[in-house]
Amino acid sequence: MLDVRDVSLSFGGPPVLQRAALQVPTGDVVALLGPSGAGKSSLLRVIAGLLVPDSGSVWLDGSDVTHVPPHQRRIGLMFQNEQLFPHLDVAANIGFGLRMQRTDRATIASTVEELLAVVGLHGFGPRRVTHLSGGEAKRVALARALAPRPAVLLLDEPLTGLDRELHDRLALDLAGILRATATTAVLVTHDHDEAATIADRTVVLGADMT
Repeated sequence: MLDVRDVSLSFGGPPVLQRAALQVPTGDVVALLGPSGAGKSSLLRVIAGLLVPDSGSVWLDGSDVTHVPPHQRRIGLMFQNEQLFPHLDVAANIGFGLRMQRTDRATIASTVEELLAVVGLHGFGPRRVTHLSGGEAKRVALARALAPRPAVLLLDEPLTGLDRELHDRLALDLAGILRATATTAVLVTHDHDEAATIADRTVVLGADMT
């Protein structure tokens, strides 16, 4: 379970987050809605360990991880722009996190093949990421985020930049993938329909976040 307790963040000026609290049970998908500047992405970065809150704490499976380095938190993060490595092929991009964990080659290869099938890109392993469509790149980024089996996956507007038809199709696919992999996830979005399609529960930042 992810448990964010009374997190405040200000960057030295007006508060970006003020006593934000959020609980996400294991296996649930929660969407964060709110206007630009409400602190949605900042909250994700606090959970990931990329920002340290002024006060409050982040707990994961009963342990306080507020000051644990990002790479030790078992938390995955998928950004708006996919941030794929252009010099690596699809398979190497997906397996990157596993290589950083010093996973053996056979396990990496089998995990990559499994996730390519899950995201609907069977056979794409040798393809250069520079030759992917926008939708394909999103799927590769999702597979890369899922590969290390994170305890929680954070998705920061992952479907931004797609035309509406592709966006809606990928929203359905993303919902199915998260449930098929039993992934605990927090999704940041501006889109109410996207939140309703993907998430089990929607929380409006700035409202009651408990």
